Amino acid sequence: MISYVKGILSEIDADLIVVEAGSIGVGIHVPLSVLDLLPPIGEEIQIFTHLKVADDAMMLYGFLSRGDLSMFRQLINVSGIGPKGALGILSVLTPDELRLAILTADAKCISRAPGVGAKTAQRIILELKDRVSMDDLALGGDSAEKTSQGGLQSSAATEAVQALTQLGYSLSEAGKAVHQVSNQSGMSSEEILKQALKQFRL
Repeated sequence: MISYVKGILSEIDADLIVVEAGSIGVGIHVPLSVLDLLPPIGEEIQIFTHLKVADDAMMLYGFLSRGDLSMFRQLINVSGIGPKGALGILSVLTPDELRLAILTADAKCISRAPGVGAKTAQRIILELKDRVSMDDLALGGDSAEKTSQGGLQSSAATEAVQALTQLGYSLSEAGKAVHQVSNQSGMSSEEILKQALKQFRL
């Protein structure tokens, strides 16, 4: 098993990157959402990988964090979703956006991915809703920062995110705003919502 590849980014081509590691060029398939986050060609990079072995080929799928790789692996465990389908979903939605869509049961958001209809989106929500929590959300911060701030743990926080999306904010915007509300313990969803709305006025 190949846990990660660390080396020099040498090529970027559509959904495939090549990392030179130990004088070997390793081709790794990545979601389109990763491409904008890559360093310039010639710089060092570390990609966390999932190896898919088929009868006629071996394919590496890569992500910039272990959390994103975990989301990919959860997706491919959903019935009817293979690596290519999971990569397509994560090309349209960032892992955090997908987690929020699952937590808020937003099938319409998931259906934006190519080849994902309403039934497939509902199946993703049904099969993953108990495996995803607000604690999994990085929402623009690293895991250490998320842990120190306590994450987004309550159902009230989830309800506040849902309310913000109904007001027209994107899942990513809503999640970040709620994440920035401090001392959420004991707060109602309405109180969290009021504090989160202040983030948009700063």
